[in-house]
Amino acid sequence: MKQFLFLLLIFFFAFSLAAQERPLNTGLTNDEQYSFVGLMLYELIELFGPPRSVAAARGDELWQDDVVFRYTGVDFYIFRDRVWQVNFTTTHGISTGDTKAAVLLVLGDTANAAEIGEDHINMPISGRNWPLNLRVNFNNTGHVSAIFLYRPDF
Repeated sequence: MKQFLFLLLIFFFAFSLAAQERPLNTGLTNDEQYSFVGLMLYELIELFGPPRSVAAARGDELWQDDVVFRYTGVDFYIFRDRVWQVNFTTTHGISTGDTKAAVLLVLGDTANAAEIGEDHINMPISGRNWPLNLRVNFNNTGHVSAIFLYRPDF
């Protein structure tokens, strides 16, 4: 009987830990993901709990330093008390590792408004309370290395 309870306890904890590894943005609409930008720090923690880890992101200038809250599948860049940038592993049907051709195919006609460079696609998102951009960075092999949603005026 003790062995059964022990195994049941192990199964319970293993299952609950595995469930926490699901990316936060899984199953969310683009509009729900857009709402991440502008969240107050306390709102972020109320919605998603404590981060998996916290890091510093050093900018070129002193004022560009950010605190990064890292969750599974998404990183939140915080300046003062607000999220100003989000780094996704997958969003808008795009995932890290995808090719540039696949990204352009997924974006379709919306890519017409985008700035398309050799190492990035930077697309404005309209219809929001403040300006938002979706930026997809590519590595030297032409695969997605990072996907950012951010406020360009911040």
